Amino acid sequence: MKNNKNLIRLLNLSYLMLTNRTISCGGMDLPAINCNVSVFPDYIALYSQKSLYHKTEHTALAFFQFDEDFDGKYGLYWAIYYNVEERLAYFKERFRSIKYVIIPDFSELGDIHKIENNYRLFKGRIIGLWFMFEIGAVVIPNITFPTKESADFALDGYENCSVAALSTKGHMNDPAENLRLRANIRLTVDKMPKLKTLIVYDVCSTNDATLAAFSYAIEKGIEIIIPDNTLKERNTILYQDRHSNRKAVVE
Repeated sequence: MKNNKNLIRLLNLSYLMLTNRTISCGGMDLPAINCNVSVFPDYIALYSQKSLYHKTEHTALAFFQFDEDFDGKYGLYWAIYYNVEERLAYFKERFRSIKYVIIPDFSELGDIHKIENNYRLFKGRIIGLWFMFEIGAVVIPNITFPTKESADFALDGYENCSVAALSTKGHMNDPAENLRLRANIRLTVDKMPKLKTLIVYDVCSTNDATLAAFSYAIEKGIEIIIPDNTLKERNTILYQDRHSNRKAVVE
């Protein structure tokens, strides 16, 4: 089937045009994606923030939003899946010249069907391959898994990566979520032997608590990079204003 494009179209298997250009890994046959770069993003723009895609020379595109914002029936994945040429042309223009992209963060939950969570991991990989081959972007793996058990395959195909990304959004103010974040970081570090750098999407006003959550990775010599983003910039300004006002009252 690898060389029969007409049959691929008839069977709705257009995604094979991407996966045939890499290898499949692990029990779930997830497509392998390698990321080994030495220049890292300094700003993260979300999918909906089109005006910020090129805010800096090294801005990364990320999808840390609700799924409906980027994965409706007219979204990129379904355009790839059904080879909708008009939509694919639209996305090529939308994402033209993007240098970095973090694999989409399709939501995974501990209380939904396992097959759905697994398929969402697969969808993220397919979009990552599309950005790699069609846009020429550096594709950074997004580390996400809802349970310890799913970590056994969620990281398959990332074994040779020295760079990965992870979001702390929703994990910092809830003690249970913070513990889960720390456990996921430990699992990631232990299962990715070549990992050297973690790019973190974080919206906290300071980096102190965030770096504390990554203490295990830091102890293992992994560099933690926390680029700016709009929410983080806003929260930092609010934090500085509050502390400035308190200082003025005390004085």
